[in-house]
Amino acid sequence: MDIAPSPTGRECLFLIDGLGASAIKDYGDLLPNISAMLSYGSLQTSFPSTTATALTTLTTGQLPGAHGMLGYTVRVPRSGGRILNALKWDERVDPLMWQPVPTLFEIAQSSGVTVSHIAAKRYENSGFTRAAFRGAEYKGANILSELVNEAKKALTSSPSFAYVYVNDVDVAGHSDGVGSEKWLAALTFVDSVAESLIAKLPKGTRFWITADHGMINAEEKIVIGENNPLLDSVETVAGEPRARHLYLLADQADRADEVARSWRDFLGERADIYTRQEVIDAGYFGEVVTEDSRDRIGDVLAIARGNTVLIEAERKEQESNMVGHHGGLSDTEKLIPLFSCEVN
Repeated sequence: MDIAPSPTGRECLFLIDGLGASAIKDYGDLLPNISAMLSYGSLQTSFPSTTATALTTLTTGQLPGAHGMLGYTVRVPRSGGRILNALKWDERVDPLMWQPVPTLFEIAQSSGVTVSHIAAKRYENSGFTRAAFRGAEYKGANILSELVNEAKKALTSSPSFAYVYVNDVDVAGHSDGVGSEKWLAALTFVDSVAESLIAKLPKGTRFWITADHGMINAEEKIVIGENNPLLDSVETVAGEPRARHLYLLADQADRADEVARSWRDFLGERADIYTRQEVIDAGYFGEVVTEDSRDRIGDVLAIARGNTVLIEAERKEQESNMVGHHGGLSDTEKLIPLFSCEVN
């Protein structure tokens, strides 16, 4: 895709968490302002199709094996078994060491571009923001008018770039499911955000819309280790219900092939199972997999298929109550839209 720079030097990217390409296809009538923009078709997000991984891929221009954000949760190597939740973070983990790749925001800033990150105030000082979004000036905005005003101010100078983020579609999908009344209302809301931004941003700004992943509604829920052998030799379960990292007991680490075979035998067509080396060889995390990333990948990975989810026993109630899920490799989860228009 060869696209010339904006003639005014102003670019705005509106990232709608959870707005998969299938939502545009199936519910475009609820998105009249977005649908009216120039569509570049569907793009494919990185694996796993989850926010922390996809957004870091977006902001670094590198695939997960290089930037090291390999899922919603992963085990911290040599930590005694601690789990890092990439979105909630752990202050014992240095964000700059965990994710060392320079961000495109840092590169742009060093080249004289004014870079701004506009999102809810609660994210400003999070470890994930410091890992994935460093280099941008954070502008906290909790309501639509603040969001639009901060984006407008961020683009007063030239060259400038504003990244705007909302997660209403993702939240509604998790709680109530794709197609639910709450989720449909979230679609209407994000379309109104797009309408307001197009109306208020400086004339000549090139406005972009994309997402990080789509979402499926769970149908079959399998609790790992509940009336099944899936916890045999497994010490720690991480990732999320559609893409699991499984870490084996220290004295069982050489049994990854056997554990993977056991999972395949039990789950059959309901999931794809890989050992660490198999998933690296398959290129799911990209051609480059650093030693740090290799250390963080589970001994075995389970990627759910269809509408199956793999529930962690210790989080059974929370994960079972979620209707919508993502992280897997289905087209619904991995295909995302890209739109643009020029503000006039």
